[in-house]
Amino acid sequence: MPAANHTPTELPTGRRGFLASGVGIALFSSAVFGLSGSFAKSLLETGWSPGAAVTARLTGAALILAVPAVYALKGRWHQLRDNWLTIVLFGLIGVAACQLFYFNAVARLSVGVALLLEYLAPVIIVLWLWAASRRRPRLLTFGGTLLSLAGLVLVLDITGAVKVDLVGVLWGMAAAVCLAIYFFITAKENDTLPPIVLASGGLMTGAAVMWLAAATGLLPMTFSTADTTLGPWTAPWWVSLAGLVVLATVLAYVSGIMAARALGSKVASFVSLTEVLFAVLWAWLLLGELPGAIQLLGGVLIVGGVILVRLDELRDAATAAPPAGKGAAVPASPLEHANDVEPVP
Repeated sequence: MPAANHTPTELPTGRRGFLASGVGIALFSSAVFGLSGSFAKSLLETGWSPGAAVTARLTGAALILAVPAVYALKGRWHQLRDNWLTIVLFGLIGVAACQLFYFNAVARLSVGVALLLEYLAPVIIVLWLWAASRRRPRLLTFGGTLLSLAGLVLVLDITGAVKVDLVGVLWGMAAAVCLAIYFFITAKENDTLPPIVLASGGLMTGAAVMWLAAATGLLPMTFSTADTTLGPWTAPWWVSLAGLVVLATVLAYVSGIMAARALGSKVASFVSLTEVLFAVLWAWLLLGELPGAIQLLGGVLIVGGVILVRLDELRDAATAAPPAGKGAAVPASPLEHANDVEPVP
């Protein structure tokens, strides 16, 4: 879920009355984000390639968000020059690669399983920091990591009746790695670039990269005008594409930014975990697919593990922050700002 980069953890007293509506907006954002897998899979099943679906999504969303992004800049074009590397990395890793890998996973796995694999990104970060620092994580983080890994075993259901495509699993894990790398890139606070400008710039960069890869033959591009199936309805192809662009990307980003400004990035990041539940629900209603019971249990463990890790991050930030006026702020970890402007799943 996208969020503002400079949202305070504690809400000012005058804004606490907006908490309830902020939660509602955050839930709406998670709900429309969760639609992306279902809309994409309805296109993939008619012959669209994952690259074509991602490219169309990025291009359409970039064009729509370009107008509010230009307005947010208000002529301060130097902000683009000063932050060009952040925008490029966000577009390459957080947008293009992450979405392409996720859509490749969706093409071979159920939407819910593919998204659960991507949500292992916080666990990958913990394991990487553990290996790099040679210091074992605190008990809560360690327990959350083990819980998520146990959930992964159940989601894969290696010895069960549900057969999981190994290639699809690898695509899902690649998406998780991209998400983890993106969190490291954006962990540093950046108050010089409006969030919607970063989102729009990243989408434009990602779209340009996808079109370039297609032009050079590196990325297969297959489109189809066949009707798509969404639940009991048969709809023209452009209905699924419009839903993917307008609902699952543009509205999702805008509402996510609004929610984070009302709730704070940490609270919004917890609410964003409901995206997994919404994705499974939409896939059931629109595609008729539902993970097996053992996979659903694994999903609960993965989400529970991520919650424990984030709770530990929250506690660490609270104890490490100096009193007002007593010193500089403690640098944020990648997980603390994991939802500042999250890649679109």
